[in-house]
Amino acid sequence: MQRQTPPYRADHVGSLLRPPALKAAREQRAKGAITAAQLKEVEDREIARVVKKQEELGLRLVTDGEFRRSWWHLDFLWGLGAERYIMDQGVQFAGVTTRPEAARFANKIDYAGPHPMVEHFKFLAAHTKATPKMTIPAPSAAYGRPGRKQVGIGVYPDLDLFFADLGRAYNKAIREFAAAGCRYLQLDEVMLAMLCDPAYRRQMADRGDDPEKLATTYADLINTAIAGLPADMVVTMHLCRGNYRSTFMGAGAYDTVEDVLFDRIKINGYFMEYDTARAGGFEPLRKLPKGKLAVLGLVTTKSGTLETKDTIKRRIDEAAKFTSLDQLCLSGQCGFASTEEGNTLTEDEQWAKLGFIVETAADVWG
Repeated sequence: MQRQTPPYRADHVGSLLRPPALKAAREQRAKGAITAAQLKEVEDREIARVVKKQEELGLRLVTDGEFRRSWWHLDFLWGLGAERYIMDQGVQFAGVTTRPEAARFANKIDYAGPHPMVEHFKFLAAHTKATPKMTIPAPSAAYGRPGRKQVGIGVYPDLDLFFADLGRAYNKAIREFAAAGCRYLQLDEVMLAMLCDPAYRRQMADRGDDPEKLATTYADLINTAIAGLPADMVVTMHLCRGNYRSTFMGAGAYDTVEDVLFDRIKINGYFMEYDTARAGGFEPLRKLPKGKLAVLGLVTTKSGTLETKDTIKRRIDEAAKFTSLDQLCLSGQCGFASTEEGNTLTEDEQWAKLGFIVETAADVWG
């Protein structure tokens, strides 16, 4: 049966392709050709448009498409007190390298708030009768890629002190979202998912990190970040092995981190990338705790090719061999634009994917 609270049977990760008008306005703002207020007018208009489109498709939740940010993670970290800087090179994905922008904590984390994205949430909530969903990076995004290089050694000679301050800052920010009325929050967790990749684990060990300790550290950071929230606030996490211009960073089955994932982290649900064999099989779902949901990311957002209902239904049946069908939902495997560049599909193809998710979920769950 359908669900009355999130995550919903038909859900989605959050980011949407940036429309041409928004891309043009952001370029003009970067050149100083328009003001911040003029850019906001375009953002407001385009967000209101895609909110209406999500509602028309029958989605029970809506997001703002992350239209006010350039990156899935950096904009939030900059708002938390990290400083912007340019790396020597971007992050390597499969066949492509990202822009070299990054966030680093050269000074002690002293977050006072309010976070700029709280206003972003308020605008979204004021423009929909559906459930407004807020997406932010999981705390691991502050450390996972560049690692020690982005944490000032003079300020934090002991990394445990850095993680303690980071967790407290996150908790303050998330409480601000809760106070603004947010009851559906998603933490985008790339670094824990990347620890499923043997090559990435070797990279972590080579730079001096213990992959096993990192997994528990990232889990405990999430628990600190969401401590003390209202009882009716749903927190989920999205697990992704990279999503940049339709490419990826890693591969590996969830069983590498299944104990940490399902036994240690105190969240309500998991958005699990499952559109290709890179994520392994459904066997880890046998450890999904009662009362928690797994949102199966079976519909790829990396291309416009539309899956068939029979294929998706068959895969849902396969997943239901390891957990209850009632604990499963359906979504895209990731967002459509984790960065403002976006994936290689059209806006019409994006909407077709989301409509397909709604229709397929209705077939499966009524």
